[in-house]
Amino acid sequence: MKLKAFTTAALTITSIILSAGVAAAQTAGTNANYIGAGVAAGVTSGGQGNDDAQFGGNVQGRFVIPNAPVSVRGAVLFGGDATAIMPIVTYDAPIVKGTNVYFGGGYSFVTDEGNNTPLGNQNAPVVTLGVESEVANNIIVYGDTKWGIDAYKTSNADPAFLTSEEKTLGLARFRII
Repeated sequence: MKLKAFTTAALTITSIILSAGVAAAQTAGTNANYIGAGVAAGVTSGGQGNDDAQFGGNVQGRFVIPNAPVSVRGAVLFGGDATAIMPIVTYDAPIVKGTNVYFGGGYSFVTDEGNNTPLGNQNAPVVTLGVESEVANNIIVYGDTKWGIDAYKTSNADPAFLTSEEKTLGLARFRII
């Protein structure tokens, strides 16, 4: 079941990235670095005690690697009884002017394993897919989903969470020249 779900997700994400790659020749995307905050909502549950879906918040940032379609991101998810801290590396594909689709992976470190976060209750690998758009000078909006692989201690279920689409309002933004 997990292999089937993972294969379906991988094929879907690959087709999105390859489609975005075709559009990349015609568009600029965004190369903005940012730090923002917003809402995080767990959308799955492990089905056992202390692993129900959580609602909380997040802080997320992006640092663009110059001259490469790659970014280093960091996310902190809070809500429930613990916090998940995630370093993530993504491939960023421009789709229209000022807008990117991104896909990548990293690792979720839970501050108090066994207690809930919006992305499970134990340390685990994470896959992410999202979109970000520079809607005005110093204003970036983004939304993404993160999938924690085996992120519940007492269950074989995989948690996922969604972030708000209206998240970052240029709380801090910087450019590398």
